[in-house]
Amino acid sequence: MKAARILSPILVVLMALGLWEALVRLWQVPAFVLPAPSAIWRALLEDYASLLVSAWMTLRISITAFVLAVAGGVSLAVLFSQSRAVEMALFPLAVILQVTPIVAIAPLIVIWAGIDNPNRALLLMAWIAAFFPVLSNMTLGLRAADHGLLDLYRLYGASRWQVLTQIRLPSALPYLLSAMKISGGLSLIGAVVAEFVAGSGASMGLAWRIMESGNRLQIAKMFAALLLLSLLGIAIFFCLSALESLLLRRWHESRLEQGS
Repeated sequence: MKAARILSPILVVLMALGLWEALVRLWQVPAFVLPAPSAIWRALLEDYASLLVSAWMTLRISITAFVLAVAGGVSLAVLFSQSRAVEMALFPLAVILQVTPIVAIAPLIVIWAGIDNPNRALLLMAWIAAFFPVLSNMTLGLRAADHGLLDLYRLYGASRWQVLTQIRLPSALPYLLSAMKISGGLSLIGAVVAEFVAGSGASMGLAWRIMESGNRLQIAKMFAALLLLSLLGIAIFFCLSALESLLLRRWHESRLEQGS
């Protein structure tokens, strides 16, 4: 059964690529409109060195923004759980930051943070995209702690630190891991959008390679960069899914049901 679950999507992808290749050849679609998968593969092999360097630059910014988003979101959510007044004061600001399009504030971020270091502006924009899901889900998870256990701990005079570490944080862990899977993809999206909007050639990430290839009508190379970008997103998602399974499989209901 596990082998079938793994092979099924692979077969679907291979069939789709075969159909794509056949239709492009049959209808003689120009390469600058839609290249065949074989042409994309050749472009990937010919330009793999520059594309891999660009992929690493985009991945580095995404991972850094993701780590900072998780650290900042968890810290602020814990602060919210300890002080309702702080939450009421700061949470609306986080919402405003989330709902404001990155494209709209990108010029300001470039001016304020990216004059001497463009990568700093890209990192900040990727962090903005990834931050709110962690904060929102972690805050919800800390509130979702069992009220019976909370009352029991208070009855026995437990400190706020004991309540936080022994009840609230374990209760919030599934929420945090779910948010991390969302935030991981958003950090990559934020990095790409930031490169499109504010890169201007200063950051040679995958988004810049896509723009460069499109301007030069090197569509096969553009698709190769898109392929690498998709593979990065898939890798991030599956790594975080594996982490979620590792941390939850022995005790959380969602994983126990899957195991049975």
